[in-house]
Amino acid sequence: MARNLGFLLLVIHALLLGLAAADWNILNQKKVKYGLQITLKNYCESWRMNVELHNIRDFDVVPEECVSYIGKYMTSTQYKVDSEMTIDECTVYLSTSCGLKKDGTDAWIFDIDDTLLSTVPYYKKNGFGGKKLNSTCLEEWMQQGKAPALEHSLKLFNQLKGLGVQIILVSSRRECLRSATIDNLVDVGYHGWTSLILRGPDDENKDIQKYKADVRKQLISSGYRIWGILGDQWSSVEGLPTAKRTFKLPNPLYYVA
Repeated sequence: MARNLGFLLLVIHALLLGLAAADWNILNQKKVKYGLQITLKNYCESWRMNVELHNIRDFDVVPEECVSYIGKYMTSTQYKVDSEMTIDECTVYLSTSCGLKKDGTDAWIFDIDDTLLSTVPYYKKNGFGGKKLNSTCLEEWMQQGKAPALEHSLKLFNQLKGLGVQIILVSSRRECLRSATIDNLVDVGYHGWTSLILRGPDDENKDIQKYKADVRKQLISSGYRIWGILGDQWSSVEGLPTAKRTFKLPNPLYYVA
């Protein structure tokens, strides 16, 4: 009798665990915290903000609960306003804190993807970061050269060019994408950069932060004075040597280390 009762209790416990697992989601775990009612929008906005603060790192995909929210953000007026605020701060820095020498060695570094060109059209068709990145598919899309310009970045690009600053493009794109990248940039209005640096075979095994830091070291050794960096990933702006100032555009779609 005792054995049967014990077995029955184990079955009931397993069923309860199964029901709990079936009903699990992030809101059930966090719907009340610090005395606050937590909504899905609250949670996803907090997740996005902590990506930008670099508290959340190394994520492979956007949380399933937040895919729709991130998609709406990346196609929203708020994303444009957040990006334009970054560019405004670059402009303030240029006008108040940059003692440009105008000797041909003043330089500014731009990343390309989601800094000069937008990959949002690709991610819109591929789950807004909710699916693990297929690098082959992304490169096939890049080869088409149809990425639109980020207009706020184009404005800064042209401003820097007008000031005589040497514009260096440093991208984690592979060298095989050079022709498509140049065509795409020119087609949407970017021209007059000094150098376009892409990952060659020797860079394939480096993480992106080291690759970009090594590029900056080479540029500084060549005599360039790097006044600023604009990128959408922390790996574009972290690591030594760095610029006098760094600026990061919002991007919660993916994380590149």
